Amino acid sequence: MSGAIPEQAKADAAAPLGLYVHVPFCASTCDFCAFYQKEPTADDVKRFLRGIADEAAQVAWPRPVTTVFWGGGTPGLLAPRHLAELADVVRARCGAAPEEWTVELAPGSVTPERLAVLREAGVTRVSLGVQSFQPALLDALGRMHTREQVLAAHERVRAAGFHSVNLDLMFALPGQTADEWAADVREAVALAPDHLSTYCLTFEEDTKLWLKLSQGRVKLDPEREAALYEATWAQLAAAGYAQYEVSNFARPGHACRHNLNTWRMHEWIGLGPSAASQHAGWRGGNVADLDKWLAGLARGERLTEDRVRLTPALLAEDALIFGLRMNAGVDLAPWRTRAPEVPWPMVEDSLATLAAGGLLAREGDTVRLTDRGRIVADSVATELMAAFEPILETA
Repeated sequence: MSGAIPEQAKADAAAPLGLYVHVPFCASTCDFCAFYQKEPTADDVKRFLRGIADEAAQVAWPRPVTTVFWGGGTPGLLAPRHLAELADVVRARCGAAPEEWTVELAPGSVTPERLAVLREAGVTRVSLGVQSFQPALLDALGRMHTREQVLAAHERVRAAGFHSVNLDLMFALPGQTADEWAADVREAVALAPDHLSTYCLTFEEDTKLWLKLSQGRVKLDPEREAALYEATWAQLAAAGYAQYEVSNFARPGHACRHNLNTWRMHEWIGLGPSAASQHAGWRGGNVADLDKWLAGLARGERLTEDRVRLTPALLAEDALIFGLRMNAGVDLAPWRTRAPEVPWPMVEDSLATLAAGGLLAREGDTVRLTDRGRIVADSVATELMAAFEPILETA
């Protein structure tokens, strides 16, 4: 018997497996947020926790989970006892302690009691949704916390002893000046987090900001956004934070492993209403409604939204698109072997055009975006997706 099959089996068994849990509860909806969320009631929380346990039991887990990410919503709105209950479900799927376990927390939800439960459960990484330190800008986003709550939350998280702390910031906010953004970055750096995520404000449909945009009350300014992007990269590099993805910067050893595995097209399993999964040959999402999600689970149904079969060509396309967002770029060689049906000559032509335009650099089979390319990463993605269309349309 050839050794190829056993070797492939070994590789599959050793591949990372992520677990994402969507906790949909929020006290209020931020103007920019398009994620599924709802105000919690005691009964909803109980039903949600039962649903998570039920959904986890319905999944055919191929191997122990290596990275965990709790997002929302605001996971920190759960009471300490409910956080412990949710953590028990997660730990049962990890075999041992996961390599990384991230929990997103809103500054106003951070308490010593919640942090103690998370630390005891094995959480290694806390991500604080700061967005800005300036009251007027927080108000413009519909955020409910204050600068003082951010500082107090960060101090508590550090005191609790988590391995890694991330701060989320947003720029290109309505009315925000370049000086105000630079001040926010300076204040974040002064707290010495291990990781910083800096996101350009996007206008998602069905949000309050989208309505303001459609009414002309706020306007898009791509040139301003690009200038703020570039200024951010320089400011954080000078402060010792290495950029490893378009929006993410970290000190050595603190890049988010869960996100890296996702961008590299490894498998992950999503639990909770609206949670997406890429697992067992399929990609899909749970319905974004607590009641409908629970009703589906009662019938034994998961991933009922946007369900797509994962072909090698689709994974190759996504590996290239998301891989280029990372500063390390993407190695094309393994994908040529894994997805020979891809029209690689067309892909190569697109890559050559992008390189000639100064948007992409290449070393052998490794391609990566230039600084200029990262500014227009979405446009680069659109260009490359066109090369994959012939094969994906017939799949």
